[in-house]
Amino acid sequence: MLQNLTGWHALLVLAVVILVFGAAKLPALARSLGQSVRILRSEAGDARAEDATALVDDTRRSVPTGESSTATATVSPAAAPAEPG
Repeated sequence: MLQNLTGWHALLVLAVVILVFGAAKLPALARSLGQSVRILRSEAGDARAEDATALVDDTRRSVPTGESSTATATVSPAAAPAEPG
């Protein structure tokens, strides 16, 4: 959807923003938008770090020391699927 936007589209959007907010309020608007983006990036980085830490902690808890992390499963003949035929 946004792949077809050109420089003319950006100029048109900028003109509409200037008409709506006025030229005097644009610096404050840009400043608050930049601050919001900075906060969003910071929070996203913090959440990513928390997820990575939680994943490592969960992995450590799920695999007891001295045991292999791969499980072997045995299937009894009664539970095995019947062969077509």
